[in-house]
Amino acid sequence: MAKTSASREAPEPCGAACNSPAAGREVEFRKNSPESKSDLFKAWQEPRVDSRPHSADQHVGRQIAAVRVQSDISQAQLARSIGISFQQLQKYENARNRVSASMLFEIGSSLGVPVSRFFQGLPGNNEISSSTPPLLIDERLDFIASAEGRRLIEALMNIDPRVRKRVSALIATLGEQLAILDGKLS
Repeated sequence: MAKTSASREAPEPCGAACNSPAAGREVEFRKNSPESKSDLFKAWQEPRVDSRPHSADQHVGRQIAAVRVQSDISQAQLARSIGISFQQLQKYENARNRVSASMLFEIGSSLGVPVSRFFQGLPGNNEISSSTPPLLIDERLDFIASAEGRRLIEALMNIDPRVRKRVSALIATLGEQLAILDGKLS
């Protein structure tokens, strides 16, 4: 029995995956690809060896946190303005989740900065903008973006503003005294 041209061109059975919009393109890719199906399957199965966030994702997350803090906007306020939960924003700032281009655009629009602001200072990003000075990334910003820093800021925000000002002065004085003691001991 001779095969018809329609039966030769019919896609290979793929089970539940055929319901996805990309199923047709995937079958075409497999037909036209020099790689065997087993090679493709191996590539999909190989676990990611390094599960740490990419340095660019960390940089962008720190920049989001820095611009937010400089703008005196809480995580909850920014998250509400862009339509996500504050937990999701925390994940972006800590690079546990990657920020999509559209979300980065929304964050920039809400904070009143261009998207390029989040990439300033990124190694390999040679674009220099004279209109916006680069943000300094230092241990203070890392602390503010950390879980400990967020807890401290939330606790301070729950204190009466007059008491908070006194607590802030006390902490500053303690820091100065410790710096003096460290200088004497060195």
